[in-house]
Amino acid sequence: MKALQGLAFLLLMQSGGEALSHFLKLPVPGPVVGMVLLLLALRWQPVQDAVAPAAGFLLQHLSLLFVPVGVGVMTHLALLSSYGLQLVAVIVLSTWMGMAVTAQVLRLLQPKENHGELR
Repeated sequence: MKALQGLAFLLLMQSGGEALSHFLKLPVPGPVVGMVLLLLALRWQPVQDAVAPAAGFLLQHLSLLFVPVGVGVMTHLALLSSYGLQLVAVIVLSTWMGMAVTAQVLRLLQPKENHGELR
């Protein structure tokens, strides 16, 4: 029952994000706004207690969430064979760029005296 309440809260946050994104005409997708709302809400212990069982349940069954993606790939094998090399290049390049930007942001956010130290 707790997991169901937590899932309802997660869906409420996503719906709130969708509504804010739509009504304020934000250039950010609704689920991203909902995730920010959830991040802010998770500062309160009652929200943490409500969401924890749902998060645990979703993490236990995370592999099931990849089934629709796998089916989608299998139904578009012709596209994959035509553009597979380009897709691999884009995935590798975008992953590398994301990691590089993350590393630079981390360097900027670290205190100056800890730049060369490993902990």
